[in-house]
Amino acid sequence: MFFPIFITALVIPITLVAILGIGGYLVYHFLLKDFLCNRSVNLTLKEFNIKKTQYQIIKEYHAYKGKEISEKEILFLQKRYRQREPDHFLSMYDEMRDKSNTTEDI
Repeated sequence: MFFPIFITALVIPITLVAILGIGGYLVYHFLLKDFLCNRSVNLTLKEFNIKKTQYQIIKEYHAYKGKEISEKEILFLQKRYRQREPDHFLSMYDEMRDKSNTTEDI
């Protein structure tokens, strides 16, 4: 009689903790992580006095390179760069700015 009560007393709390843990991870991974990454990139752009959005930087960079990409691809790259390579926005912006400055000097 003692054994089934003991198992029930362990299974229910472990199941609840597992469900809450998985739910918390999914909320972080799909909602909170992207929000925090987006905020971080926007603050970095603002810190360097860059008035362009992430979308504009990607679109202009690829147009500058002579590549035509769709809006869907831009949004995919925006999310990927924002979450995995946040400094990539600055390097794209700097490359466009440096090239435009050298062509204006000629």
